[in-house]
Amino acid sequence: MAADATAPPQVQLRGLTKGYQEGEQFRTVLDDLNLTITKGEMVVLLGRSGAGKSTLLNLISGIDRADAGEVILGDTNLTTQSEHARTLFRREHIGFVFQSFNLIPTLTVEENILLPLELNQRSSSEDRDRALHFLEEVGLRDRRSTFPDRLSGGEQQRVAIARALAHDPLLILADEPTGNLDYETGQQVLDVLDRLVRQAGRTMLVATHDHDLRAVADRVLFLQGGTLDVYDPSSVPAS
Repeated sequence: MAADATAPPQVQLRGLTKGYQEGEQFRTVLDDLNLTITKGEMVVLLGRSGAGKSTLLNLISGIDRADAGEVILGDTNLTTQSEHARTLFRREHIGFVFQSFNLIPTLTVEENILLPLELNQRSSSEDRDRALHFLEEVGLRDRRSTFPDRLSGGEQQRVAIARALAHDPLLILADEPTGNLDYETGQQVLDVLDRLVRQAGRTMLVATHDHDLRAVADRVLFLQGGTLDVYDPSSVPAS
């Protein structure tokens, strides 16, 4: 199901520029980058290692600040926000799925799922029930009292997806969500991502090397030389 082309923009990047000092040289990673993602759209971002995919996600989430340009999420211009304000915004409005799962090892599956609600001081039974419903949707409600180290990699990533959706965020950012999984398990995680994100009507940006993610995307972009282009397999250099 494609995203609604008439939907309002959820992510707007305007003239986004970011670089780093490397020894005596300054390397520009993102160069005057522009992008609009509409509400409910799933965008897959491909690019070679070191192209700047993770840097872009860090800028969109407000973890890092751009050298120039703007990041606008919904009605909020993160560029004008203090670090503290960006942290609060990120905690409330962004869900993350990482390659390394990033579950808290000392918390049970259920406690990991409910953590975003606790951080946002949302303790109503309605909020909790909705969050735990996602655990059921990923097929792991019977493991709610289990600690992460007792789960397989695929199960941990499914828990991470449920956690990313638990607090009803406006945007989900995924950084190599299948990177630590074998092919079959990765396909299962892709199916969960596609089904749950679309079912919840959430906007999602996925940075990945995994070209199989193209199958579930509304749009596929390629990051190279600091700029974004519509993905064209014939123009992408071999890794």
